[in-house]
Amino acid sequence: MAHRDIESGDPAARDGDGPALVALWEACGLTRPWNDAARDFAFALAGPASEVLVIEREGRIAASVMVGHDGHRGAVYYVAVDPALRGQGLGRAIMAAAEHWLKARGVWKLNLMVRTGNEGATGFYAALGYGTDAVSVMSKRLE
Repeated sequence: MAHRDIESGDPAARDGDGPALVALWEACGLTRPWNDAARDFAFALAGPASEVLVIEREGRIAASVMVGHDGHRGAVYYVAVDPALRGQGLGRAIMAAAEHWLKARGVWKLNLMVRTGNEGATGFYAALGYGTDAVSVMSKRLE
């Protein structure tokens, strides 16, 4: 598998990446029994308004984001960085890739959800310029 990341211009996940991505999402505590992560991945790849972006390091997926839009607002899911590789800027880089993907499609605002009590994620997104809305989602204008 070729090296994939934002700098190479090829951050898109491929069909065969599903098992590795699901394993990463599980390692990061992002999966829930009521959501089929493999199905989510396949659905994102099949949709015309969604994509899964990855950063690869040492031949394996190190970070991911599922990004999409509804024609009005963008959203991200499964923002993940391999726990062994945290602190290297991969989270910032994968979020920048998601923002770029949305901007390239004319989307000007990104909404995301953070589970209550996940102060680490809330702090991460706040450091990137996101804020809490009255509707309990975090957003950032992308213009």
